[in-house]
Amino acid sequence: MSSFWSWYIIVLVALNIGGCVWLLMWTRKMDLNDMPADGTTGHEYDGIREYNNPLPRWWLSLFWITIVFGVAYLALYPGLGNFKGVLGWTQTGEVAADQAAYEQKFGAIYANYAKVPIAELAKDERAMKIGGRLFANNCSTCHGTDANGAKGFPNLTDGDWLWGGEPDRIVETIMQGRTGMMPAWQAIIGDDGVKKVSHHVLALAGRKADAGLAAAGAEVFATNCAACHGGDGKGNPLMGAPNLTDNVWLYGGSEASVIKTVAEGRGGHMPAQQDVLGAERVHLLAAYVWSLSHNR
Repeated sequence: MSSFWSWYIIVLVALNIGGCVWLLMWTRKMDLNDMPADGTTGHEYDGIREYNNPLPRWWLSLFWITIVFGVAYLALYPGLGNFKGVLGWTQTGEVAADQAAYEQKFGAIYANYAKVPIAELAKDERAMKIGGRLFANNCSTCHGTDANGAKGFPNLTDGDWLWGGEPDRIVETIMQGRTGMMPAWQAIIGDDGVKKVSHHVLALAGRKADAGLAAAGAEVFATNCAACHGGDGKGNPLMGAPNLTDNVWLYGGSEASVIKTVAEGRGGHMPAQQDVLGAERVHLLAAYVWSLSHNR
């Protein structure tokens, strides 16, 4: 925060607190000589007269207590621009302290699990309960609480993997994240080419397709798509290029969905969790993800 805005906030807060103090003092010293002798203020509405009675002492005391509390709070904690407060408290410091306490209490558990191979760890029921909580807190927003995914978010229970389903590949995916990009082909191969190659893709997956269009699309596929998906359409895990023959679809397998994918392209991003969870928790989370398609 710049010095200007810091002082702007400080002055604004000080004026507000000072204004409250002045208002309380001024109302206590109001000149009552010009008030009616019957004890009212002279204001009347609908037969109701306003009496000139002071605030109850307990009520007035609450105002003063609030002001004192506000001044004390702003002196101890951040709230006045760049002034950090006498105690030096910060949100980041509070989080860091909580994380340190958590690591001290549970760090050894994660460290011991990190020494166990993922395939073996996936058989540990207690470890998988912890892994399930890690998944729920960090992954379920995209992949669902049941890990069945959604449109654009992979199903983690079906054994079909874009980037490979071996334990080390799962760890790599969670640690480093993934970015997949399917380029748009409409401007390159035209509407006719999009339709032909889409029917070829549908035929590769054993879905209903126009035989003539599929046959014509094979050449378009070989020229433009085989570099990523392979000549046989079985994909390439090193590039995150999906297998087009297994009838598993990330964005839908209908004719309209496939045409849209080919024409407009698709893009997906899996954020890296290395700095969020650390290697030991990722190891446990990877074991849980691996177990979803193996412990059945």
